[in-house]
Amino acid sequence: MSDEIEANLRLHVDRLAGLIGPRTLDRPKSIKATTGYIAGQWNAMEYDVQQQHYDAMGTPATNLFVQKNGTKRSDEIVLLGAHYDTVAGTPGADDNASAVAVMIEVSRLLRQHTGKRTARYVAFTCEEKPYGDFDAMGSQHHARQAKQQGEKIIGMLCLEMVGYFRDEIGSQKVPPSIPRPLHRLFPKRGNFLAAVGNPASWKLNWQFRRGFKCGTKMPLFSIVLPEKVSEIRRSDNSSFWDHGFAALMLTDTSFLRNSNYHQASDTPETLDYKRMSEVTRGVAAAMTRLLR
Repeated sequence: MSDEIEANLRLHVDRLAGLIGPRTLDRPKSIKATTGYIAGQWNAMEYDVQQQHYDAMGTPATNLFVQKNGTKRSDEIVLLGAHYDTVAGTPGADDNASAVAVMIEVSRLLRQHTGKRTARYVAFTCEEKPYGDFDAMGSQHHARQAKQQGEKIIGMLCLEMVGYFRDEIGSQKVPPSIPRPLHRLFPKRGNFLAAVGNPASWKLNWQFRRGFKCGTKMPLFSIVLPEKVSEIRRSDNSSFWDHGFAALMLTDTSFLRNSNYHQASDTPETLDYKRMSEVTRGVAAAMTRLLR
C-alpha cells in the first residue's frame, strides 16, 4: 500500500509541476489542464465533482470539491483542502502540488470510508498573492459561502507545502515573529510535519494529533499560536478563521525550511515522496478520527 501511495504521489506532482508547470490565472490553458487533471482523478474514484465558480479580480476562477456524506451527523463537515495555483515562474512542486497530491491520495484512501460526519475535499484556486489582499482567494469564497449557507464545518485542514524534509541540525528555521527567548522550544531539524492552529482551534489540533499518530510514526510538531504571528495566516486556513471556523495549517513550514520556495527550482525531484507517503497515511488516519 505504501509503495502504491508513493507512486501515485510522484505521478500527481510530475503531472502538475512537471508537465503543466506554473498555474496562474493568466495561463488559462494551464489552469484548465490542472482542474481537468484533479477532476479526472476524482471522477475515476466515482466522486461527484462540483465546480464553484466566482470572479477573482475580474477573471473567472474555479474551486473544485467532492464529498462523502456522513451518516448520523452528515450536516457536520470535516474539510481537507489544498490550493492548486502557483506564483508566476515556478513549477510549484512543493508549493503546492505536494499538497494537492496528498489531498487526492487521502480522498482515495477514504473513498470507501463512511463516517458519521461528512468528508469534503476542496482544491482551491488563487491562494497566492495578490488575491488575498482583495478578498479574491478561492478559500475566502468557499468559507464565505459556507458561512452564508449555515454550513457546520467543524474542522478545516489546510495542506500547505508538505513535501520537503531535511535531517540536518539547523535545517529548520523559527518564524521571525516568534520572540527569540522562545526559539529554543522549536525543532532544529526540518524532518517533521507541523500542525498549526490559532487559539480557537486548539481542540481540533489535539484531535488531529491523536488521529495522525495512529497512522504514522512521522514526527508531528503541533502548536497553537496567536494570529499576530503573521506566518500562520499565510495560507487558506486563515480564510476559515476569519469566518469563525476551526482550522489548521498542515505544512513542512515553507520558506522556514525550503530554499526553493517561490523559485524556478521548486521542481518534482526536490521532494521526499517516502515521507509524503507518511504524511498521507497520517492525515487519512486523522480524518478518520475526526469523521467519527
